[in-house]
Amino acid sequence: MLAAWFLRTYFWTALGSALVENDGPQKAPVIVVLGGDDYGTRILKAAELAKAGYAPYVLVSGPVSLLGHESDTTIEYARRAGFPASLFQPLPNTTDSTRSEAKFIGACLRAHGIHKILLVTSNFHTRRAAGLMRHENPGLQVDVVPAPDPNFAPDRWWKSRSGQKVFLLEWLKTVATWVGM
Repeated sequence: MLAAWFLRTYFWTALGSALVENDGPQKAPVIVVLGGDDYGTRILKAAELAKAGYAPYVLVSGPVSLLGHESDTTIEYARRAGFPASLFQPLPNTTDSTRSEAKFIGACLRAHGIHKILLVTSNFHTRRAAGLMRHENPGLQVDVVPAPDPNFAPDRWWKSRSGQKVFLLEWLKTVATWVGM
């Protein structure tokens, strides 16, 4: 029991890190940003990658939100941060889960003959999102780059209530995905 106490930081960090996948930036025909970002870190990370030449444009998924589609508000956020609106292509949709969003995005990519993407989502969401994107779209090469999340850092998530909530919710969703829910 004493050893567990001294190793707790190692175990908590390992469990937090297990949620994160990072393939590093790779060149791709398009960068895809998933919806669900309340802080704008996903869209800004994708914009930085596009500006650095990793893809010619960013496809912004936009589930329904309070004022229309999330893609519209996140693109406007990036525009106000100094990125040209022409860098982004909105993909409004009515999806309500990462799985349904992956299916919808995959259908759009296939319709345009795209077989490789650079996926950007919040750090804690990368492993599950990339796995679902690959599972729902066989043959699609998915390289994932995490965007930082102000509420989650793999090496200290347990130090804040918001970090604990993100950790627990994402692990619950991960396990539900594994069992097919």
